[in-house]
Amino acid sequence: MKKSACASYALLGHPVGHSLSPAMHNAAFKALGLNANYALLDVQPGDIPRTLEDLRAKKFGGANVTLPHKEAAYRFLAAKHALSDTAQLLHSVNTVVFRPDGSLLGDNTDAPGFLDALKESFRASPRGKHILLLGCGGAGRALALACAMEGADSILVADVNLATRRRLLLALRKAAPGLPVAGVSLDRARTAARDCDLIIQATPVGMKPGDPSLLPPEAFRKGQFVFDLIYIPAVTPLLATAKAAGARTANGLGMLLHQGARAFHRWTGRKPPVPAMRAALEKALKARS
Repeated sequence: MKKSACASYALLGHPVGHSLSPAMHNAAFKALGLNANYALLDVQPGDIPRTLEDLRAKKFGGANVTLPHKEAAYRFLAAKHALSDTAQLLHSVNTVVFRPDGSLLGDNTDAPGFLDALKESFRASPRGKHILLLGCGGAGRALALACAMEGADSILVADVNLATRRRLLLALRKAAPGLPVAGVSLDRARTAARDCDLIIQATPVGMKPGDPSLLPPEAFRKGQFVFDLIYIPAVTPLLATAKAAGARTANGLGMLLHQGARAFHRWTGRKPPVPAMRAALEKALKARS
């Protein structure tokens, strides 16, 4: 019997070597007996259109997109291919489906994956909560809009890039008219954080040894939920500071798992083997740590 060709999948980012996504997806393929492989591709800024077209020509099964390319992928797919409703709302693509007819579909599983992780980690949702978001890039934008659509009471957003912050505020006001939203400086965020119920950290600060916590100990309190998208290291300075102050904390591993499971379903149509994916992530994270 002729062996079926191996289906190829990849994560596109820059840098990308730190990602644990290959461990998760390759474990899922193995668990379901699928002849497929997931790899990392370092893509330079500006090269996303060419790379996606190249992968399409090579008959890839699908791709994920991570920093700093999520908005660039959105723009390219909006102009040349197609987008899901979620990607259109978020203006950000983290999952690309290579369809049998040769067209591409851009989707975003970050937002639903984040909501899955919140439920799993805290048994909570954004509904009725005052939220502070640190970082308004592609992932931060997706999470802020998810919180708005899920019934948050108010949202504060902070970013050193004022233009990025303004774009997110405009998107929030359009998506959820009447929702109290405001942009704040990082200095103001340090004092406003204590009054917030959910703090979301969506910047790269905390990934490198020696990075500080973006918020001081007095920003945190008991009863808060603090979610850091970073998962390497597993405990960032922000999470350590928050936990010491009595807040409940979670890193980004749960979001990585659940957005990946949703992407896997988009690509294959198969129910993702979440326990196998989780075990592979935890093993890879332990080895990396």
